[in-house]
Amino acid sequence: MPTTLFHPAVSGWFQQNFPDSTAVQQQAWPSIQSGAHTLLAAPTGSGKTLAAFLTAIDRLVRQGLEHGLAQQTHVLYISPLKALSNDIQRNLQTPILGIRDELMMLGLPDIEINAWVRTGDTPQHERTRAARQPPHILVTTPESAYILLTSKSGRNMLKTVETVIVDEIHALAGNKRGAHLTLSLERLEALTPKPLKRIGISATQKPIEAMASYLVGNRPEPCNIIDTGHVRQRDLKLCLPGSPLDAVMSNEVWQEIYTRLQQLIETHRSTLIFVNTRRLAERAARFLAERIGEDHVMAHHGSLAKEQRLEAEQRLKAGNLPCLVATASLELGIDIGEIDLVCQLGSP
Repeated sequence: MPTTLFHPAVSGWFQQNFPDSTAVQQQAWPSIQSGAHTLLAAPTGSGKTLAAFLTAIDRLVRQGLEHGLAQQTHVLYISPLKALSNDIQRNLQTPILGIRDELMMLGLPDIEINAWVRTGDTPQHERTRAARQPPHILVTTPESAYILLTSKSGRNMLKTVETVIVDEIHALAGNKRGAHLTLSLERLEALTPKPLKRIGISATQKPIEAMASYLVGNRPEPCNIIDTGHVRQRDLKLCLPGSPLDAVMSNEVWQEIYTRLQQLIETHRSTLIFVNTRRLAERAARFLAERIGEDHVMAHHGSLAKEQRLEAEQRLKAGNLPCLVATASLELGIDIGEIDLVCQLGSP
């Protein structure tokens, strides 16, 4: 059991909260602890995010007990979406607080590990405070990481980073955001006194070797690939309106679509509807609210205020939001809790 690799407080917390480690965790932890670059490829819900983070948290605990934990940034976590960054920052609190409790029960000194999220939504006063007191774990997006690297205070924060975790790496490799991120990672590599340990988290992709190459770049060090992907059974259905489809759909067709969506929402616990534009997200949410009640449906897209997006995400995770209409702002990796139906309105 790989949890024996961890400090007793860390392994104690894990064993109290999970019956066993998953396949990706069992293979990932020895690789990451060896110092090797590691790419984790596994389905959603397989524990790959905890597989990436727990070794870093264990290292912080050991450093804190041996030498005291300086207020420096040791771990940089990069995700492609703000929603995913916020989700990870909240989820990190569970192991961090649980491990602190385990340390207390073992009669060991308290180790306070700080995690902070920095995106375009972060208020200026929080950015100023983080510059003065850098977090041990920094959660951010590719764009915000680039901005940090362009400022003196940001470079001072990042120069102590030891581990970089890139989540949903398959959504970045091969596009302009991914190319931009590779430049930021190389600038970060040049900034830190020691070579970075790189950890990638990916859905199952083919060829997975291309994801590993993207993660480590043109380096002689190998990248260990942990691929535990498997094909899941899918229950898919294609629904078409009975009315003829034209280039511009008539009101009659839209009413037919909303009627069908209402039926699906009312026969499921929690429904997530993806649309292709922010305008359609607002429109669909408004028309559905007229049918099922304003408190039963919300919209989610990048132009909404941070508070509205967080409320929608939290209600979705808690299972008390019957319907959420979202753009791609919510499509990657977030812990979506009680959802039992996902719809795509229009072509993907």
